[in-house]
Amino acid sequence: MDRSFSPSVVAERFERDGFVFPIPVLATGEALAARDEFLGLMASDPRTETYSRTHTHLIFPLVDRITRNGHILDAVEAVLGPDILLWGAGFFLKPPMSESYISWHQDLKYWGLDGTDEVTAWLALSVADEANGCMRFVPGSHRRGMVAHADTFADTNMLTRGQEIAVDVEEGDAVPVVLRPGELSLHHGRMFHASGANRTDAWRVGLAMQYITPAMRQVVASRDYAQLVRGEDSHGHFQPLPRPRMNFDPEGLAAYKKVTLAQREALYQGAAQRPDDDTLSA
Repeated sequence: MDRSFSPSVVAERFERDGFVFPIPVLATGEALAARDEFLGLMASDPRTETYSRTHTHLIFPLVDRITRNGHILDAVEAVLGPDILLWGAGFFLKPPMSESYISWHQDLKYWGLDGTDEVTAWLALSVADEANGCMRFVPGSHRRGMVAHADTFADTNMLTRGQEIAVDVEEGDAVPVVLRPGELSLHHGRMFHASGANRTDAWRVGLAMQYITPAMRQVVASRDYAQLVRGEDSHGHFQPLPRPRMNFDPEGLAAYKKVTLAQREALYQGAAQRPDDDTLSA
């Protein structure tokens, strides 16, 4: 499989399929070191898991650095253009022999953002394969528009509402997103995608980063936040955020709470259940 993509090929395949992978962005050793650093934090500080799923770039300098990696931004720029905002970032962690899974869904369904100028960049910090629950994409499904979803709130579903596409998905058409440590996938915000359980004895560790153009708007929540990571923001639709100077930076913790509370309006609009705490998953 080709593991080297020019910007034009990235743009072409993204337009055609709704996804592109595998794109090498980190050396294998660098990716595994990042994995070990974060798993070490989880082992040493119980707060780490609480802040692992959403807006982790506000809490951990490690994540802040990765989200601004030039190779990652080059790949995103091939799709979005030169002006890029980081809207969110979070780990998708599947422990060994874990039942956790992600149902078929579309990312943009509950984010409250208008348009489709969004790319999710998913970075493998461990091997991601079918045995440990790698993502699966349905090619071309991004062209179907936004489809109906149903909330399940299933205990082992890693999504905020346990949301699941309420139309038939052709499982046989799905492509497994197999990645080596340090490789990236890009997918469209309307891409049908899912992932299964980890049936191996090792952690599956991936970092998902959501990038948007400054022209995007939040149209459900009363306010929203993002960080400019490349180019210029001539629109000002999103309020800026600080970068963490240390793990659990007090300023970052305050920003995390502010962002999560604001985005709750969009994430849980119309939901039958809502969490009571401020550390919400996205």
